[in-house]
Amino acid sequence: MSKKNTSKCSFCGRAKEDVQILITGVDGYICENCVTQAKQIVDTEVLHLHAKTSSKVQMEKNLKPKAIKEYLDEYVIGQDEAKKVISVAVYNHYKRLNQTVEADDVEIEKSNILMVGKTGTGKTLIVKSIAKLLNVPFTIVDATVFTEAGYVGEDVESILTRLLQVCDYDIDAAQKGIVFIDEIDKISRKGDNPSLTRDIKEGTQQSLLKLIEGTEVLVPPQGGRKHPEQKLLKVDTKNILFLCGGSFDGIDKIISKRLNTSVIGFKNGNAEEETNKENLLSYITHQDVRSYGLIPELLGRLPVLVHLEELDKTALTNILTKPKNALLKQYKKLFALENIAFDMDASAIDFIVDKALEYKLGARGLRSICEAIINDAMYELPSQPNIKEFVVTADYAREKLSKSRIAKLRVA
Repeated sequence: MSKKNTSKCSFCGRAKEDVQILITGVDGYICENCVTQAKQIVDTEVLHLHAKTSSKVQMEKNLKPKAIKEYLDEYVIGQDEAKKVISVAVYNHYKRLNQTVEADDVEIEKSNILMVGKTGTGKTLIVKSIAKLLNVPFTIVDATVFTEAGYVGEDVESILTRLLQVCDYDIDAAQKGIVFIDEIDKISRKGDNPSLTRDIKEGTQQSLLKLIEGTEVLVPPQGGRKHPEQKLLKVDTKNILFLCGGSFDGIDKIISKRLNTSVIGFKNGNAEEETNKENLLSYITHQDVRSYGLIPELLGRLPVLVHLEELDKTALTNILTKPKNALLKQYKKLFALENIAFDMDASAIDFIVDKALEYKLGARGLRSICEAIINDAMYELPSQPNIKEFVVTADYAREKLSKSRIAKLRVA
């Protein structure tokens, strides 16, 4: 028999002429297709074995709350109170997971967090920065897509589906994870008073109650409504830490009414009270959030309430220049890859910050304004090899921004 007929893959049986590569072993052969499949099997088994052997969750570098906050300080400007609260919550979450519960021992309950702050104040950035530091599964979901069963939208169980996807469907690891539910205010019902008619948003909040508090949930691994025939996985949420965040637009009026003050009015000669009016969120309570539209049962499962301060000019300037991933540093890196030295003078930075304050876009608006200013340069300069330096001035920024659509933005 010729060698051509005997040279075939010992696993799938394909002949040498039917494959691209046929690797020769001592007593057999293997093709590139079987090598790829074998690698996938090995990777899956190694990850599964690693997850099973790590019975306890270890804090990365044995960090304490102060060290966690210092890490956040490298990425997030300001918001010291929020960073302290979240640092303590994450640290206690690790201690709680590693607690050995005895018959007469005290069982530590989890402290889920509700973050309130206007858009662009850093809620999502704080959570994303924490995610870089963690050694547990972590996911961010948007509450706007959720609805109660029977209505168009995603079931709340899909939160756990995404958490399972992060940890390759390792249930033990997912049950020790952390979930950030963003835009939680978008499922608020209309006002504090219960409605006589069916409120879908209130039903969505009801669906979240047991999930956040801690219960065994049957989770469809690929999403519930598109694949109804799939086998459900049982996930216990009692050890999953939930962080919820939202802008809660207009809640300052509720706080003002409770404090018997007015957001817009005459000065009464008391400088301290006038200052307090500008920072009404610092007085926020669970009662204010309830009046906004979150049901009391849900608020009871979010015992820690923290607010984020609105960013002033100094904070926005620091955000643009100081953090590890500051916008200015990102642009310098992008242009450096083209061998172009990029910089932005102080007057241009002031102009961009002033525009962000004028448009009330927060820190997120800095990126939009910078992109509108620098986009033409990023389009043209890579095709001009003789250009080795590019400096953005206030005049240049003003000219480019005036020609962009964002310049048409008007804030009431």
